[in-house]
Amino acid sequence: MPSLQLDVATAPDRETQRELAGTLTAIYAEVMDAPPEIVTVAIREAGVWRDGEPSALLMCDVRRGRSVETRAELARRLVAACEAVLGAGYVKVEFTQHAGDEMWHPHLGGFNQDWPDH
Repeated sequence: MPSLQLDVATAPDRETQRELAGTLTAIYAEVMDAPPEIVTVAIREAGVWRDGEPSALLMCDVRRGRSVETRAELARRLVAACEAVLGAGYVKVEFTQHAGDEMWHPHLGGFNQDWPDH
């Protein structure tokens, strides 16, 4: 955990994707007070549209128990980063909440460890 999955109408070039993934990782790590090495970002071209206009959908895994305020701050900052890089006029964020022991990280030696709440 966490996994950030960004579906877009048209994917940017690889370098832009790499830059955006780094930005999204840094935002997540800062807002959620999480180690950046556990964040995974996927950017996919998926033909996402809203009212016939290009759009984007960001699915965001978070640890269960995060406050509404923390999730709102995370969403605002992730949306701003996506809009700045992609120029997307509409980015929707959906959160899926999990317990930490639902994600296996081989490079961490097993299940995700808990980290402090904000």
